[in-house]
Amino acid sequence: MTHHPALRDVREAARRIAGRVVRTPLRESPHLSGIAGARVVLKLENTQETGSFKIRGAANRMLALTAEERRRGVVAVSSGNHGRAVARVAADLGVAATICLSSRVPPAKVSAIAALGAEIVVAGPTQDDADAEARCLAAGGRIFIHPFDDPLVIAGQGTIGLEVLEDLPEVSTLVVPLSGGGLISGIAVAAKALKPGIRVVGVSQDRGPAMHDSLRAGRLVEVVEEDTLADALAGGLGPENHHTFAMCRRLVDQTVVVSEEEIAAAMGALFRHDAQVVEGGGAVGAAALLAGKLAVGQTTVLVISGGNVDAAVPAAFAARA
Repeated sequence: MTHHPALRDVREAARRIAGRVVRTPLRESPHLSGIAGARVVLKLENTQETGSFKIRGAANRMLALTAEERRRGVVAVSSGNHGRAVARVAADLGVAATICLSSRVPPAKVSAIAALGAEIVVAGPTQDDADAEARCLAAGGRIFIHPFDDPLVIAGQGTIGLEVLEDLPEVSTLVVPLSGGGLISGIAVAAKALKPGIRVVGVSQDRGPAMHDSLRAGRLVEVVEEDTLADALAGGLGPENHHTFAMCRRLVDQTVVVSEEEIAAAMGALFRHDAQVVEGGGAVGAAALLAGKLAVGQTTVLVISGGNVDAAVPAAFAARA
């Protein structure tokens, strides 16, 4: 597939991954709705078996592998959640998997990947280091499973958009965590095909927001990677980008950034008021809302992209608040 994915590709992904991923629930947040003065609903991807939305794209990409490609094995670069998803699907398919990580990936995410039987390579302090290592291994014959800039991965993530529009057709605004853009571009291409007037807003951490900065500049820009509570959103877009940058330029209506303090407050609020364990990267939409940075629609859906964090972390933020 060389074209940018479209609604038909997302529908095909939904058929392909059916039974392998959770159709995650939508749950209204009375607390956030009260603050927003509008209906705010959470799309709980933190309830996936692997703790994040990444299983959708990984499954769609890997189920399309040929028998010969499966024999060669796969390699992925990840800030944690994509690696866990690839490792899970690889274990199910009997495919050898190597996951390249930076030294910034939290130990709990590393352990979860290792528990699934994948080989782990810690390549250096940044995502770019891990990416370079993964591409080196791919040059040796393994199949590279890109974390975001792959049409099949994008289409898999877009199945979230299908589910939201099927379950809550009155949704007017979708708020989506923004990193490399695979999640938001997939959701947006499905949602806007089904409901052209819907608003799609991306939210990034303010420490190295690669896609946000690139969209502002009108070109791919490099960012300095820093430690952040939103570790799942860390990393650059790489030296070239074939799909997500162009799709985000066309489909995303607004992007905003949130601070570490705002992310912590959102993690605490989601734990305290909604009983949800949400990692920093999954809490950025709520952070933007609580910080008054979002113009919410009549019915707004926040995509809670992942929950791979020790529950003690959001509990501590809730207690501090």
